[in-house]
Amino acid sequence: MAEEKKGIKPIAQNREAHHEYFVMESLEVGIELVGTEVKSLRGGGVNLKEAWADIDNAELIVKGMHISPYEQGNIFNKDPLRPRRLLAHKSEIRHLQQQIKLQGYTLVPLSLYFKHGRVKMQLGLCKGKKLYDKRATAAARDARRDIDRAMKNAKY
Repeated sequence: MAEEKKGIKPIAQNREAHHEYFVMESLEVGIELVGTEVKSLRGGGVNLKEAWADIDNAELIVKGMHISPYEQGNIFNKDPLRPRRLLAHKSEIRHLQQQIKLQGYTLVPLSLYFKHGRVKMQLGLCKGKKLYDKRATAAARDARRDIDRAMKNAKY
């Protein structure tokens, strides 16, 4: 989501996901929330770092996502770490379930954003990186940065 699209307002990014995993596919899904959670999201009170998604009884569930309680929410606030249902088509859920079972992939939330007033989540089908993969990615990023710096400073 590097470019800003019309009607899309970013809430949170899971930057650690790209460091820890190879993202094989990504999917936009809706998320089932209560009113005070949405108000808290508008204030930016969410943490995706420890979150993951799972499939239980043919339903996508996100677990470990922390949405801070809304300050004026009093009795209507829910548990900040409660599991939340993700909204996707049955065919998409079946496809994800097959990939998880056969390939050993993991479902990781990549970002959370408002799209035309609705909260959406970018869900990634990911494969874990080994330590040497992380080192190779860091080396490639550093090399690319050095090349860009040299090109910028080069005089023609």
